[in-house]
Amino acid sequence: MTHRAKTIKPICLIILDGWGLSAQIDGNAIRLAKTPHMDNNYKIYPNTRLDASGEAVGLPEGQMGNSEVGHLNIGAGRVVHQELTRISKEIKNGAFFKNKVLIKTIENVKKNNSSLHLMGLVSDGGVHSHIEHLKALINLVNDSKIENLFIHAFLDGRDVPPRSAIPYLKEIDYYLKKKGIGEISSVSGRYYSMDRDNRWDRVKKSYDTLVYRIGEKFKTAADIVERSYSNDINDEFVIPSLVRSRDEEKAKIKTGDSVIFFNFRPDRARQFTRAFISESFNEFDRGEKPPGVHFVCMTQYDKTFNVPVAFPYREIKNTLGEVISNNNLRQLRIAETENTLMSLSS
Repeated sequence: MTHRAKTIKPICLIILDGWGLSAQIDGNAIRLAKTPHMDNNYKIYPNTRLDASGEAVGLPEGQMGNSEVGHLNIGAGRVVHQELTRISKEIKNGAFFKNKVLIKTIENVKKNNSSLHLMGLVSDGGVHSHIEHLKALINLVNDSKIENLFIHAFLDGRDVPPRSAIPYLKEIDYYLKKKGIGEISSVSGRYYSMDRDNRWDRVKKSYDTLVYRIGEKFKTAADIVERSYSNDINDEFVIPSLVRSRDEEKAKIKTGDSVIFFNFRPDRARQFTRAFISESFNEFDRGEKPPGVHFVCMTQYDKTFNVPVAFPYREIKNTLGEVISNNNLRQLRIAETENTLMSLSS
C-alpha cells in the first residue's frame, strides 16, 4: 500500500488596509462599489467580524484604530494596550509626572540654563500623538519653574479634519497663557516634519525652521494657518513658519537645549529624530555646527537610536510569527516600504 506524503498548502494572512464593514450607505465607498470577489468570499468561506477600534484593540473607548494598531493586535493574537492608552493612564494616575527620563530632561534644562523644546503633532487624533499629552508636559514644566519653553507644533489634517488646526493651536496658546509659561514658536504641516519615505527635502525645510529660524514670521500660530487657508493649503501641507518670539535667539534649537518629541507612534518620527541625533547624518546639509541637544523620544522610535526614551518598548512575547517559527514552518512577509509589519516578527 502506497502512502502519499501529506501536502501542506500555503496559508495567506492578507491585511486589507481601510476595508471596513458598516450598514451605512452614504459615504461608504465599500458599500457603493462593486466588489464581486469579496462578495463571493463571504458566500463560500466561513467569516466573522472583528472590532478594529476602541477597547477591542487596546485603545480608549471611542478611539478610532489605525493600520499600526491593527497589525499589532493581529500579530500578537490578542489585545495589546497601545501607547496612547499607556501614557494617558500614567497621566491620570500621576506616574507621568515622576517619569525619570522626563525629570532628568527638566534637570538638564535647569543645569544648562537653556531652553526646552516640545515638538510633535498637535491634535486629538490619537494616532501619532494626543494634545492631552502635550498639556501634561506643559504641566510638568510649569511645576518645575522652567522659564524658556518653546512649542513646535506639527499640524495634522489627516487623522482629524483637513482644516481643524486653529482650535488646537488656540487651545495650547490659551493653556500656556493660563500657566504663564512658554510660547508656540513654530508651525509646520506634518507633510514636512513627519515624512517617512526619505523625502529629505521636506524634512530639511522643517529642520531649518526650528534650528535656524528660517521662514516667514507671523504674530500668532493661528495667523500662519489662516494665511495657508487663503492660499488653499490645508493643515497637513502648511509650510514651516515662525511665530514671532520674545527672544528669537532662545527660540532656536541650539547646543545645550533639550528636546522632547511627544509623538508616540514611531514611523513618522524616525526621520526628523535622526536629523537631530545622528553624528554621521548626510541626508541634507545641517549647517557647519548642528546643535548638540539632549533629545528625548516619547517611545522607542528605533532600536538603533542611542537617546533616552520616556516610555520604553514593552516586548510582546508569543506572537504569531514566533509561534510559526517555533513550529519549524517557513514564513514570507511582504509589505510596502512605508509600512513595516513589526508585529508579525518572531
